[in-house]
Amino acid sequence: MKLDISKISGKASGKKINLSDKIFAIKPNDHAIYLDVKSYLKNQRQGNSKVKGRSEIIGSTRKIKKQKGTGTARAGSIKSPLFKGGGQIFGPQPRDYKNKVNKKVKDLARKSALSHKIKDKSLTVVENFTLKSPKTKDFFKILTSLSVENKKSLLFLAETDKNLILSSNNISNTIVKNISDINTYDIINADNVIFIEESVSKLNEILD
Repeated sequence: MKLDISKISGKASGKKINLSDKIFAIKPNDHAIYLDVKSYLKNQRQGNSKVKGRSEIIGSTRKIKKQKGTGTARAGSIKSPLFKGGGQIFGPQPRDYKNKVNKKVKDLARKSALSHKIKDKSLTVVENFTLKSPKTKDFFKILTSLSVENKKSLLFLAETDKNLILSSNNISNTIVKNISDINTYDIINADNVIFIEESVSKLNEILD
């Protein structure tokens, strides 16, 4: 499969790039995408919510009133969940939300997500570029030229570029990532996926 390479000005460069059919032209497997996205979101959870139970509350264990004759229910401790400041019943405790997906399923999910983007014509390859200094204005100008300034955009770099990453930090609907950090959730969540030319060959090494 061949795709036109665009300049950062938004115009066609006149060059084309070969995209692997094994990555960009497969029949998308939506269930694999679902499994990988679910796993990714679960792994983002910290699982450190915690409340104090009855045994963890600091307080006297003295029986606060006599057993009978008060006209009210029995009460054996001020730490009872029934009293203000007492322990909480069945409250959240620290837990591990980690969820593992097999590498073959993860690879299939990423390929499926990229194939969806190709079919939707929401994947772009641009010529290699960099910024001399981190400037949001310059980066936003590039997004405007590519007509994605008002859309959720995901830009993949071949290698970490500090100036590009810093330039994108103040643009809420744009994510810039190293191609080695590619994941299904980011691809599906983006309206437009943009690859810098060099990052495509790196992607082939990761997924092909």
